[in-house]
Parts: sequence; C-alpha cells; structure tokens
Amino acid sequence: MYKTLLVALAASAFSIGAVAAAPAVRKEPLDAATLSAIKSRFGRLMELANNHDFKALHGMFWQSPSTLLVAKSAIQSEGNWAGFWGNEAVDQKLHDIGSSGPVVLEPDYSKLKVVGLTRDVAESYVPLNITVSYAGQDGTARPFLMIINWLRVGKDWKVASEIILPVPPVPATKG
Repeated sequence: MYKTLLVALAASAFSIGAVAAAPAVRKEPLDAATLSAIKSRFGRLMELANNHDFKALHGMFWQSPSTLLVAKSAIQSEGNWAGFWGNEAVDQKLHDIGSSGPVVLEPDYSKLKVVGLTRDVAESYVPLNITVSYAGQDGTARPFLMIINWLRVGKDWKVASEIILPVPPVPATKG
C-alpha cells in the first residue's frame, strides 16, 4: 500500500511539474507582412515555372548543395519519384521537365498556407493541379501537393526545398 501511494504521489508530482513547465503558446515568428511577401514569392515562382523561365527560376532557389527538389524521375534506377540535391541537379531537373512539352501548374491559391517556423525559415503548402508530359505522364491535369521550405537570405526569401507529391486516386468504394 505504501509503495502504491508513493508511486502515485511521484507520478502526480511529475505530471504537475510537466504541466507547469510546459511553454506558453508560442508567438508566430513572422509578421503578416513577411508572410504576405512569401506568398507573393510563391506566386512569382508559379509564374516563372509556367513560363519555363529557367534562368529566373534558378535565382528563386537558395544557392547551396543542400537545396532539394522532389519530383518525378525519368530514370528507373532513381525510382518513380526522387530527391534532386544541389542547384545543378535542381536546374537540370526543372529544365528536363519544362522542355518535355507543355507544363502548367495551377495552384489553389485559396488553400495556400504559409507559416513561419523561425525568423529565417518559413513553410508553404498548397494543393495544385499539374499538367505535364514528362517521364511517361500523359499531359492530363492531375492533383499534387506542393510543400516549400523558404529560407531568408539577406532581405530575400529563397526556396530551400520544394517537395511535389502526387495525390493518389480515391480508392473505389465497395458497393
């Protein structure tokens, strides 16, 4: 009985301590004007992609070997989708996709969400339709999700990672 009471008191003390030590609700690290500026940068990124302006797209990305683009692969050994690291690989992948035929990105701007993770890092999320004929795709608009990590570089915001994920079809219902 004494051991049970001691364990119960210790557990209670630990849980009260954990609640008391829990941090207060964290303040958003980026103000509304900065979040709006990142949304504008996202719009510019979509415009450049739809215009196949590879040189300007290059300038939108963080210049680092750690820059990442996740996209459809045309090389079987890479798998169906793969990560492409560094600016040379990202530039080549964007060029390959954009040169394969019509490419149209249509984000649902009403669902675009940008949040600050720190004062220098933000993340955006948006569902979009992409029409593309690259790597066996048939040029039909299909749903995707685009997740971008933005990095403050000087006074500008650059794409540190762009992850494009296909949305799988809704499973057929048994009926």
